[in-house]
Amino acid sequence: MKIAVLTSGGVAPGMNAAIRAAAQAAFARGWEAVVVEEGYHGLLRGDFRPVKRSELWGLVQRGGTALGTGRSPEFEEEEGGKEKALNRLREAGVGGMVVIGGGGSLSGGLELDKRGLPTVGVPATIDNDIPGTELSIGADTALNTAVAVIDRIKDTATAHRRAMVVEVLGRDSGYLAVMSAIAGGADATVTPEFETEPEELLELLNESYEKGKPRFTVVVAEGASPTAGELCDFVNDAGGSYQADLTTLGHIQSGGTPSAFDRILAARLGAAAVDALAYEASGTMVGLSGDDIRRVPLDEVAGQKRPLDPDLYRLAGVLSALPG
Repeated sequence: MKIAVLTSGGVAPGMNAAIRAAAQAAFARGWEAVVVEEGYHGLLRGDFRPVKRSELWGLVQRGGTALGTGRSPEFEEEEGGKEKALNRLREAGVGGMVVIGGGGSLSGGLELDKRGLPTVGVPATIDNDIPGTELSIGADTALNTAVAVIDRIKDTATAHRRAMVVEVLGRDSGYLAVMSAIAGGADATVTPEFETEPEELLELLNESYEKGKPRFTVVVAEGASPTAGELCDFVNDAGGSYQADLTTLGHIQSGGTPSAFDRILAARLGAAAVDALAYEASGTMVGLSGDDIRRVPLDEVAGQKRPLDPDLYRLAGVLSALPG
């Protein structure tokens, strides 16, 4: 048996640990393992190479993905693209595929599985918006990065008596915003899932100032409305108590050394993906459920979004409420 391992979509800390785990699990079964360079784009080119054990040394703590990543319009949009990719895999003698990535990457894996190549998905995205798993690889590291920045920004905000608007990644998911607001002790959270009126936020900000709080911190998801920039401008144009500054974390969240949690999660999921191929349970995604790893049909998660838990959003509001 020869398997191929591919990373695709956005970068998530822990992807390398998942690559390592999948390759090691294959070797443990006496299988061959090849990797695909640059995601589905490389797959269409037939850009495969055998995995050497020596290249796995030290991979567990490296951020990013050693295989490169990217999106392929040809694979996603052109009907012939998927058949071309499948032919490349068959020519290379590949009998099974492990796809590590977000929702779009898993959709691509589903297409390959439907066309006869056994494929298993591993969820890896800092957005943590994939259904069927409580956490995706990279989300914990990205959250810790955001909280570290919020902690530091609070020092500056206190010294200058400022309102700090912090924009975190997440596309159209508010998971990172809500969780970093809870962990970072922010005063307000703005997400795509729940409507926020700037006037209400300004009222809360002014109330905070009147009660003597030396700073105000708002965490805004990148896909929210109003945007972080619009909110910052609104506060400054209102000429109220605090002046606002904007900090955009951007891709700093998707890089860096993965946390211990993400390394362990990646190891478990990467190995579980190979187990799924061994037990002819392809067409699935391996995900975290409590303390257990479970298999979820790819057609139930591909193209779907995991909703933000409204209880978490309410908790963020409760914890940010000013004392009477």
